[in-house]
Amino acid sequence: MAGRILLTGGAGYIGSHTFLALRAAGYDPVILDDFSNANSDVPDRLAHISGAPVAVLRADIRDESRLRQIFADHDFDAVIHFAAKKAVAESVAKPLLYFDTNIGGLLTLTTVMAEHGCKTIVFSSSATVYGEPDETPTPETAPRRAINPYGQTKIMSEEILESMVKADPDWTVGILRYFNPAGAHPSGLIGENPRDIPNNLMPYIAKVAIGELPEIQVFGSDYDTPDGTGVRDYIHVEDLAQAHLLSLQSLLQKRKSHLVNIGSGQGYSVLEMVKAYSRACGRDLPYRIVDRRPGDVPIYCAKTGKAEEILGFRSQYDLDAICASSWRWISGQN
Repeated sequence: MAGRILLTGGAGYIGSHTFLALRAAGYDPVILDDFSNANSDVPDRLAHISGAPVAVLRADIRDESRLRQIFADHDFDAVIHFAAKKAVAESVAKPLLYFDTNIGGLLTLTTVMAEHGCKTIVFSSSATVYGEPDETPTPETAPRRAINPYGQTKIMSEEILESMVKADPDWTVGILRYFNPAGAHPSGLIGENPRDIPNNLMPYIAKVAIGELPEIQVFGSDYDTPDGTGVRDYIHVEDLAQAHLLSLQSLLQKRKSHLVNIGSGQGYSVLEMVKAYSRACGRDLPYRIVDRRPGDVPIYCAKTGKAEEILGFRSQYDLDAICASSWRWISGQN
């Protein structure tokens, strides 16, 4: 094995795919999750896909005594930190919960890591740190602007990690700013399936495709884009998992921190997404044009050159592949 890696929130959407990428690369990944936002059968599904047992530790990332025991019992080479609250609307309604979980969890985790000499971490950040960017494709040098408590927690987390690196050169940190993760594992056994009405476009379309929701709402059709609808950068979750593997390998081998966007660099409009998913599921999906949402920008895409330069990362999957994998997962074609 190349090394034992702790995945906090590892039973979640992105964490579970990253688990498989790490295992395929020869690492020994261990999942830590409280299963507050993950299905309890995910470890069994991962074991079925990978053909080997899955190590799972049930814990809340804020439980300092439990984390100390876990680190005392295991010799981790690094941590990939996914465990966080992530719904924008909920963050507006419950800001203290988001600060407690996202900031408090990070502080507890890194404190315990430092106590046990584990000072390598890949951090799950978000393009939400850019707020409403001045330019697109958006580079990593764009100003950080929080427009909701969720975004504030990601900015604060980045600043905490950056301060740690400045104070102690033994720390190596990879900060990955995701754009719009989408799609599912090719097995159709793991993917994204929010318990409530989805906040993001892809899982919302998926629920319309299987009849759980009546129609897709398209917020605005008069933007300065080719078809008038908003354009976003979607990245396949398999590509995103690969980015975490490359980030981890870079930290362990080069001992140098990095901060990079992780996206495809390719923008797709809402109507392009609807049409692609219609092709995937074999029927035209119903949609309705409604008013713009406050704060939405016409185009939001990643400038991806830095990830390619530092990590050797380039996305491999296009929109049709993303939609086909999502449909295989949500429709149970496995």
